[in-house]
Amino acid sequence: MDVNAAVAALAAIAGVCTGVIAMLAFRWSERDQARPTRTSLHTDAVLPPGVDTVLSVLRSSAVVLDESDSVVKASSAAYALGLVRGGKLAVEPMLHMARDTRRDGEIRQVELDLPRRGTGRGEALAVSARVAPLGSRLVLLLVEDLTEARRIEAVRRDFVANVSHELKTPTGALSLLSEAVMDASDDPEAVTRFAGRMQIEATRLTNLVQELIDLSRVQNDDPLEDAEPVRVDELVAEAIDRSRHTASTKQITMAAGGTADLYVWGNRGQLAAALGNLVENAVNYSPARTRVGIAGRRIAAPGGGGTSQAFGPGGLIEIAVTDQGIGISEKDRERIFERFYRVDPARSRATGGTGLGLAIVKHVAASHGGEVTVWSSEGQGSTFTLRLPEAGAVRDRASAGRDPVTTDEDDDVPYETFSSAVPHSPAIVPAPEVLP
Repeated sequence: MDVNAAVAALAAIAGVCTGVIAMLAFRWSERDQARPTRTSLHTDAVLPPGVDTVLSVLRSSAVVLDESDSVVKASSAAYALGLVRGGKLAVEPMLHMARDTRRDGEIRQVELDLPRRGTGRGEALAVSARVAPLGSRLVLLLVEDLTEARRIEAVRRDFVANVSHELKTPTGALSLLSEAVMDASDDPEAVTRFAGRMQIEATRLTNLVQELIDLSRVQNDDPLEDAEPVRVDELVAEAIDRSRHTASTKQITMAAGGTADLYVWGNRGQLAAALGNLVENAVNYSPARTRVGIAGRRIAAPGGGGTSQAFGPGGLIEIAVTDQGIGISEKDRERIFERFYRVDPARSRATGGTGLGLAIVKHVAASHGGEVTVWSSEGQGSTFTLRLPEAGAVRDRASAGRDPVTTDEDDDVPYETFSSAVPHSPAIVPAPEVLP
């Protein structure tokens, strides 16, 4: 009997303990649910009806503060910008604005530069903050990130300044030369000389305007809307023909080599302009009696394969333009694809360069899903490499019975012969000795 009583007592005690534990767990769950989260530090009940829904669809970073400056509601973007930390608004100027707005009810707006979160560099985020009362006790802060807009505006401002400067040079020269022609009207020899200079400046002005048009076109148009399989041999032949006269004047030999019957997928006009700019630069910046080579080959896409536009699996086509010119210093290599940047301004003026050619090449390569890279050594030469997706299926259909395009009697050079005649980057072939 005593044993039964003891068992009953133990069962009763166990039941009481179970009930206490269940009650504590329930209370703990309630408290955990009421704990503030990243998007809501207090219960949504304190917000006016519909405000929570509106804040969730705003593009701006949103923060709602109560009368004690505690964060009632904050969007994920506000946390990403570092506006809210530990349940408080972390930007002191915005906090002062919120307090002033709570006091007098006026809407305030200011633009600020905030330190970029998580970086030790001096970079800053440009933001626009707007504070407005929300009901009788709350204050709404909306923050717009202006960093990218400011960067684009700075690029546009620099572009306009550079264009103005570049246009001013030939137009000013034309004005002075026209005055000189008028003053020398009784001297036929002087008139002829000044007229020739006017033609040079007019050509430079025409080239600048045309390259501005080309740059605008490659930036705004989608090249793949009118894309087609383009034969690399034909692009190389066209690029060589474009610079043939200048190369002949300087006694520069141009040679094409590499793999025949390669095809890329893209806009023929843009690709021809890009490769033509690379070959033209190579000729312009090479001394007399040197050699410029253009070689194409097929390489594997990163990861051992790839997918060509509209033609399924394929690799990449690499077109290298190599010269024995003045070369490019390491500090200039990072900037040569910027608009209007020139390694040697005096040399560019002498050759009629506009500083837009490589910028066009970069945009054409990027819009076609490729890239352009450079290897260079001062005094030895440079290699510009254009990599583009291959139109793989067209290669298979066209591989039977077609001879490669030749540009000169000695231009159809095998890749190995060509590569031994001009300096290449290690990415293309092992670095050979440079010919004198």
